[in-house]
Amino acid sequence: MRRFAALMLLPALLAACAGLPDPRGLLGGRDSDPAEPDRLAIAAAESGELPQGVPRLRLQIGGRSASAALIQQQGSRRLWRAPGGLVVATDGARVVGTAGLSTIITGTRFDGPDPLENPAELLRNSAQSRRLVDTAGASRRPETMRFGIAFDCRLRAGPAAEAGFVLIEERCRVAGGPAIVNSFWAEDTQGRITHAEQWVGEGLPMMRLQFP
Repeated sequence: MRRFAALMLLPALLAACAGLPDPRGLLGGRDSDPAEPDRLAIAAAESGELPQGVPRLRLQIGGRSASAALIQQQGSRRLWRAPGGLVVATDGARVVGTAGLSTIITGTRFDGPDPLENPAELLRNSAQSRRLVDTAGASRRPETMRFGIAFDCRLRAGPAAEAGFVLIEERCRVAGGPAIVNSFWAEDTQGRITHAEQWVGEGLPMMRLQFP
């Protein structure tokens, strides 16, 4: 059964950035406008102004770090917003949508369950997964949109270099592009994923995340 991982979050994600300017050439993205502000730079500079007592997602792209506050939660699906209009949607530890970058993820659909839902099982057996990802340029012009990019992945887990953690590596074959390796670190006692490094769009460095 096909699971639509981001459908409930992405309308709110896109609305969160409605009316805001597009970013300025963010880290080599393919749909940039030099006249527009860099939202990641704003997020990095103003993350200290986030309200206290709200769960925060810590993220890093390239050499810039920022914090995003939780603004919506529905089960395992969460929506995080950083100052300047940078928004990240997650399903568990998986990034399933973004806004405010020069390439954005507008949809993620899984064929079957996501193996990341059960990290402990990956220690016993590797797993395969397939998902389809939709992306667009920051302007969302039709010529920048790509639909149904297929990620065919295998996930394996083993001891991490850091004591007390398990490293889950996800190696994905992507049609028409280079292989992608995502990494997730989980506590070896409870299996909770605490931090990750993930692909978040063509032309962008990997996004590093630290979960609250």
